[in-house]
This record gives sequence, structure tokens and C-alpha cells, in this order.
Amino acid sequence: MPWRLDAMGSMNGATNARKTPPLANGRVISDDTANVAADWLTLMMSGEATDDDRQRWQQWRKAKPDNELAWQHIEAVTGRFKMLPSQAVYKSLSPIANPALAAPKRRKAISTLLWLGAAGMTGVLTSRTQTWQQTVADYRTGIGEQRHVTLNDGTRITLNTASAINVRFDNKRRLVRLVAGEMMIVTAHAAEEQRPFIIETAEGSTRALGTRFTVRQRDGSTTVNVLESMVEITPVDAFNQQRLLRAGEGMTFTRDALGEVVSIDQQVAAWTRQQIIADNVRLADFVVELSRYRMGVMRCDPSVANLRFSGVFPLGDTDRILAMLPNTLPIQIRLRTRYWVTLEAAS
Repeated sequence: MPWRLDAMGSMNGATNARKTPPLANGRVISDDTANVAADWLTLMMSGEATDDDRQRWQQWRKAKPDNELAWQHIEAVTGRFKMLPSQAVYKSLSPIANPALAAPKRRKAISTLLWLGAAGMTGVLTSRTQTWQQTVADYRTGIGEQRHVTLNDGTRITLNTASAINVRFDNKRRLVRLVAGEMMIVTAHAAEEQRPFIIETAEGSTRALGTRFTVRQRDGSTTVNVLESMVEITPVDAFNQQRLLRAGEGMTFTRDALGEVVSIDQQVAAWTRQQIIADNVRLADFVVELSRYRMGVMRCDPSVANLRFSGVFPLGDTDRILAMLPNTLPIQIRLRTRYWVTLEAAS
């Protein structure tokens, strides 16, 4: 296999504490069979399986009846999604995109397919609704990727990293649902004035009034920044709190309340120019923002978290950004792997 999961010892320790053994189609199978089946599904989920890997996977299935039973059980549980690409199905079962880094969490999630019956999978899939919605969205981007979309009314949308939207146009309105991430919208003009253009997020709606603006779905809130013209914001649980935002204004709102109107500048759209701008920013806050564009985990040691700096950095190369930081700050970059980065005090 191109990469391996953690040793089985910790998994076996957890399984020994369980009151019920792993089941496949109602039949008891061994812990080892369940774990190896999880290994194979994890590999298939990674998108890195080679032809040799697939041949060895088929040989494993044929080696013992329980192996094939375990695999058939997995396919039965995920069978309701067979109309979608298999890799997308498998990825929807994992909360983290990077296969090597996410191994323990992936293994635990996938092993659940064998520890629970098919009925029990409802809760597993429900807990990953957001990931699933991103997977099946009309338009989406991966981590570090951007995408330009022109809708059939002429509206131009730029999706930022790890973003997803659904588009629903009818005779009465033009609706774009932001499932995750961030986007820039430049709406079409006069010919479409009879059909309002609306952006929906989990927290409410933003109606465009001939404008250019950005919308970002955060955890429990939505941020809107207006660069041209105006938008009208309505929280989903507070229809009487509508508010107009004009060019140069921004706001973060929740499902039941509007936030404070703040002044913005062109820096809020720097990402559309493939830039990330730091203006006297805390290193810890910069790391949080940069991590949106990089696979894996980035951590900032508390000892350097409050260091402040300014700069303009090219988003297309996060390795280069990391390499530049020690030139201006008393820090060092420690790489456990390319996907596990820690910023700490220089030794």
C-alpha cells in the first residue's frame, strides 16, 4: 500500500472493551477481519490504490469466506449511494480530507461499518452531513483550489478553497446556496432585475442589488463584505431584522441576529488575486487563515502565538509562505510530515 494506518494495537485495545463482536450481515467475524477490511476501504477511499493494490484486494476477498462477507457488508451499507462515484462515497465517511494524517479517525469511522448493523449507519452518515453535502454539490473546490463559474444569467462566481455551492434558478428567483467555504459574486445586470438574486447560507439570505460582494460560511455564522453597490441581509430566524449593506461595509450575522456593520477594504478580496494579506496580525490568527489553503494540520505554539507581523504572501505556494516567516519572526518551522506543521520559537 502507498501509505499505512497506525498500528493495530490501539484499535485492538478498544475492541476488547466492546460488549458485542463485529458483525457482517448478522454473522460474527473476527476483530482482525474487521480491521483489515477497514484498511482496504481506507485505501480505496484515498484515491491512491494502484492496479497491484486492487489485485491484492481481490485476492484478500477470495482468501477466506469471512473476508468476502465483511466486504459485502460494507458494500451493502454504502449501496444506497452507488449512483455516485465510489471515491466520493468513501470520502463522505471521513471528516478529514488528507488520508495519511486522518488515519486514526478514518479507521474508527470505517470500522463502524462492521461494528454496527446497516440500520446503525444512519447516525454515522448524519454526523457527516456537511461533508456529504459538499461532495454532491453542483460546484465545489478542494483544499487550496479556486474555481471560476459563470451562471446562465451571466453572473460570475469565484469559489475559494474548500467551498461548495448549489444553484437553483426558476422563473421567480435566482438562488445560490453556499454549502461551505467562501465565494465572490459579480451579479448580472438589468436583464435579470425581475428575478432577485439570493445567496443562502445556514444563517440566512443575502439579496444582491446589482453588486460585487463576498460571502463566507463560518462555523455558526456568515460573513458578507460588499465591494460594490448594495446587498440586503435577512437572518433565517429573524425576518424583521433586515439590513442593507453598502459598498465598503461588512457584517457577520447568525441565524437570529445581525452583527455590527464594519468598514472593509479591498483586502477582504485578496484571495481572488491569489494573495493572503497580513496587516499587523497575530501569528496564531494568520496560521488559522493559512491552514484553510493547506492539506493537513498547522499548529502555532503558544509561546509565539502573539507575535505580530505584516506582509503580502502568494497563496499558490503555502510551502513558500512558511519558509518566508522565519525571515521576519523569531520562529522555526517544524515538519513532522508535510501534513503536520508546527510553528514554534527559534532554538
